Amino acid sequence: MASLKIKKGDKIVVLSGKDKGKTGIVERAFVKTGKVLITGLNIVKKHTKANKDNPAGGLVEISRPLTASKVQVICPSCNKPARISYLQKGKTKERVCKRCGKAIHVTKGSPDEK
Repeated sequence: MASLKIKKGDKIVVLSGKDKGKTGIVERAFVKTGKVLITGLNIVKKHTKANKDNPAGGLVEISRPLTASKVQVICPSCNKPARISYLQKGKTKERVCKRCGKAIHVTKGSPDEK
């Protein structure tokens, strides 16, 4: 996958899976694998051994990344899930909501590329 239209800090809605219909903020975007990590969504239980941080060990609940195709960005201006297109303005390229046509700006930064 070359790029993602979903960036860190975007508000999204989950389209399919066990968390269908839930919303959240993108914590991290994995461009190479095409996945996004959303805080509080896609939580799984992981068995851990006892260590310095968790002396008892046992079950720990963690968030796992979701495939980017299973989520959709919520447009900040129309407050509805929308597809994203790009608009070239001079030398800058900005993301645009296909539903209302207004620009979507990222508030918390750019994606991590890992």
